[in-house]
Amino acid sequence: QVQLVESGGGLVQPGGSLRLSCVASGDIFSINVMGWFRQAPGKQRELVAGITSSGNTNYEDSVEGRFTISRDNAKNTVYLQMNNLKPEDAAVYYCNARKKFALESYWGQGTPVTVSS
Repeated sequence: QVQLVESGGGLVQPGGSLRLSCVASGDIFSINVMGWFRQAPGKQRELVAGITSSGNTNYEDSVEGRFTISRDNAKNTVYLQMNNLKPEDAAVYYCNARKKFALESYWGQGTPVTVSS
């Protein structure tokens, strides 16, 4: 099993910034892809950003240029730097990790992000 614990969510004004962190523990061997998803009320969970163990990244179109995903393999941690936050970014953000050749992935408990004046 892999445990993922997110932190860093909270309330921020439009245009503000937050940095989310996700720490992986347990059987972390062979994890190669990690990412951030989000789910807003009434909407499906969507991929926000992903990163491979080698550092390749991809972003959802609406966040590209504003968000940056990164990882520190030594600390078993993935980050999501969110700048210029918009009200439509408000959601519960979930960390995800997938092992090489695995069909299933692991999820964190989620950290809520609220963007409001």
